[in-house]
Amino acid sequence: MDAIIDWLMEGDSAIRWQTMRDLLDAPETEWQAERERTLETGWGAQLLALQAPDGSWGGGIYSPKWISTTYTLLLLCDIGIPSTSSAGQCGTQLVLDRMLGETCDAGFMQKLAACDRCVVGMILQLAAYFQIEDERVEALVENLLNERMPDGGWNCRRARSPAPHHSSFHTTFNVLEGLREYVEQRDTSAGDLYSAVLEAEQGALAMMLAHRLFKSHRTGEVIDPKKKFTVLAFPYRWHYNVLRGLEYFVRAGAASDPRLQDAIDLLQAQRRQDERWPLPYKFSGKVFFDMERVGKPSRWVTLRALRVLRVLRALGA
Repeated sequence: MDAIIDWLMEGDSAIRWQTMRDLLDAPETEWQAERERTLETGWGAQLLALQAPDGSWGGGIYSPKWISTTYTLLLLCDIGIPSTSSAGQCGTQLVLDRMLGETCDAGFMQKLAACDRCVVGMILQLAAYFQIEDERVEALVENLLNERMPDGGWNCRRARSPAPHHSSFHTTFNVLEGLREYVEQRDTSAGDLYSAVLEAEQGALAMMLAHRLFKSHRTGEVIDPKKKFTVLAFPYRWHYNVLRGLEYFVRAGAASDPRLQDAIDLLQAQRRQDERWPLPYKFSGKVFFDMERVGKPSRWVTLRALRVLRVLRALGA
C-alpha cells in the first residue's frame, strides 16, 4: 500500500491534496496548502490559464463538449480548486446568467423549466461549490425537487414524448451531486428546503439500491452494457458509472447497505495485479489536454477507488 500512496503523491497537485486528506489523514493545514497549489501548478493551473477574458472557456457555455465553460468548471471542481477562486466564481456566474438569466424573473423560470435536469443539476453543483448566493440557487433546487420521477430519481427526458417510465442513472447522479453540494454548503438548520433535499436524496438512493447500482431490478442482469455503467471512466462528464455511484453513497454517509456489495465486488475485480486501477475508456469529444492515457494505470481512478474502499472497510463492508 505504501508504494501506491507514493505513486499517488508523485502525481498532480489535484491528486496529492486529496490523497493527503482522504488516505493519509494529513493535518488540514497541510492538505489545504497543497490544494491551493492547484491554482498555480498542474491541471488546475492549465485550465485556469485557458479562461477567456469574459470568464468563459472553449468558446461556449455548455458546448462544445468537453471544453465549454460548464464542463471545464465541473472538472475544476473535481480537481478541487478552492471554492473562493475568482475565476471559478466568474465562470459560474456566466453560466447562470447566459443559460438561465441574470435575475430570478419570469424569463429565468421559463428557461429553467425548459432546461434538461442533467444540466440544472450541473449548474446547481457549480453555483453551490463556487458560493453563488442569490435566489436563483433556491429556484434551481425547487425545480429539481418538483421534477422527480415516481421511482425517486430523475430523467432529463421526462417532459418529452414518449414520456419515460423510469429514472435515468445519468440524470439522477447529475442532479444528486448538485443537491449534495447544496446541502453541504448550507447550515443543517436551513429549514424546509434543506429537509426536502435530504428526503429526495434518500428516495433516489433507494432507487439505486434496488438496482444494486448497475443491475436490472427485474432480472438481476447488468443493465445494457452499451451504457457503460460498469466501466470506470474518468472524468465522468455527464455519464454514470459504478464508481461514481459508490463515491456518492460514501459522500452521503449511506454506504453501509449490503445491497452495495455487487458494486464493491465489481470495483475490486477491476483492480490490476499491481494494485492500481487502469483508465479503461474516455468519452469522445474535444479536450484541452489529456490528464491520463487510456489503458494505463490511472491515479484518478485509483484515488477514488481507494477512498471508497477505505470508508467501506471502516464500516465493515
